[in-house]
Amino acid sequence: MSLVRNVGTIGGLTAVSRVFGFVRDMLVARVLGAGLAADAWQLAFTLPNTFRRLFAEGAFSVAFVPMYTRRLHGEDGGEEAADRFAGDVLSVFVWVLLGFSALAMLAMPGIVWLLAREYQAVPGKFELAVSLSRVTFPYLLLVSLVAMLSGLLNARSRFAPGAFVPVLLNILLIAGVVSGYYWRQDSGSDVSVAYALAIALSAAGVAQLAYMAWATRRAGVRLRVTWPRFTPDVRRLGMLILPATFGAGIYQISQLVDTFFATSLPQGSLTLLKLADRLNQMPLGIFGIALGTAILPMLARHIQGGDMREAQRLQANAVEVATLLTLPAAAALAICAPAFVTAFFVGGKMTLANGAIMANIVVALVCGLPAYVLVKVFQPAFFSREDTRTPVWSAAGTLAVNIALNFYVVPRYGIVGLAAATAFTATLNVAVLYVVLQLRGWFRFTAKLGTRIARQLVATGVMSAALWVLMPLLAPFFGGSVIERVLSLAVLVGVGVAVFFAIAYVIGAIDRDLLAQLRRRRPAKPVDLAE
Repeated sequence: MSLVRNVGTIGGLTAVSRVFGFVRDMLVARVLGAGLAADAWQLAFTLPNTFRRLFAEGAFSVAFVPMYTRRLHGEDGGEEAADRFAGDVLSVFVWVLLGFSALAMLAMPGIVWLLAREYQAVPGKFELAVSLSRVTFPYLLLVSLVAMLSGLLNARSRFAPGAFVPVLLNILLIAGVVSGYYWRQDSGSDVSVAYALAIALSAAGVAQLAYMAWATRRAGVRLRVTWPRFTPDVRRLGMLILPATFGAGIYQISQLVDTFFATSLPQGSLTLLKLADRLNQMPLGIFGIALGTAILPMLARHIQGGDMREAQRLQANAVEVATLLTLPAAAALAICAPAFVTAFFVGGKMTLANGAIMANIVVALVCGLPAYVLVKVFQPAFFSREDTRTPVWSAAGTLAVNIALNFYVVPRYGIVGLAAATAFTATLNVAVLYVVLQLRGWFRFTAKLGTRIARQLVATGVMSAALWVLMPLLAPFFGGSVIERVLSLAVLVGVGVAVFFAIAYVIGAIDRDLLAQLRRRRPAKPVDLAE
């Protein structure tokens, strides 16, 4: 199966999840607004999800997938060897997760104090954040096991189950906020909504794990959980995970740093940042996660087979797809941020003033959108070679820059400055990774690829001009009735997509072989940007 079709499968299902996620966030914004309970819930939701992305979907996946792939497809491996390795890892992984989760729940007051000590200045806010975080943290254990099973299936080119499980999360969270809303009618407090959301999050972890266990058995994989054994392969995996935890998690670590600084700002700042990031996460989640998930096992197979030309071609195609999708998405989100924020989030307890701040945060965040996605393309080039050290050093340097910038910009520019610092340092991280790849001869930016991206920039510029003219004409409808909001956004999106792809097609910014791969059931002739 081609990279484009894999990305299409993962991205399509991720898009479904993001739609449900938007419904969830719209409800949370209207029901909780940007107050005490909303900030406490956002912190409780951030903690297990950040550790999940950092350890399970980040460090663990990038180390586990290449090792599992080698056993599955290697000359001395096969189904039995791969299943035995996965079973050994699972038997150790379960106990590590149990221990970490238990310790974290016991230490939760200290963890919340480290990230949000300013919450102590608001009566009841700190205590609520601690209590909610203890309710939500078991989700880390459950979803980490989900991530392992998802990586196992990805190595077998079965991407759909892992891309579908977030839909279950969002459905249960929607049920949680709706039930909490009616619960609030009796209690009269937003705290009841926050607790309903926290309980729904842990319940979602149970549902996701049950579904992935079924999907794994359906794929013919039989895993056995035995007494933990630290085999040489398990120890090797552990040695790879330790540095990869940092190298694969720069974005997640930055999220914790941003959370720390956001909680020092006026009440509601953390909520506005997290909701603004949902808009930024829409293209990042669809394109970035899809590309990173699809490219790692494919790249590992080419490198282990010694086919460096095919590895270069795969990475070049991934860069082209990444820029084709993120350049116009970033420009459109920056120009249309007031429209999206007003239409999606403003209403109920979320005021117009809150919406204006959120729109500025979106503009700052999406400046780094291409970098957020390209890092998902560049990091697998290291991880597939079992080099987790280089991303560590790159991540360490850019994280230090990020923290230093935050100390300067947050007191002066508030939450918008914090978002801009995140975008800048993400771009710096991608630049460093590319330079190292170029110097080592693992990937080169060819003239053909550069010409294609230059044409994409031209198409993005034309689209941006069209949206700039259209925005004032549709402005009165963004905060109107549901029908007015939907139609006005549909016009914006429709015009943006039509203009960009029309211009891109005419000037050759889109490779027609890539379009063929998207249209046909069988893979088209590979697109070669490696020359």
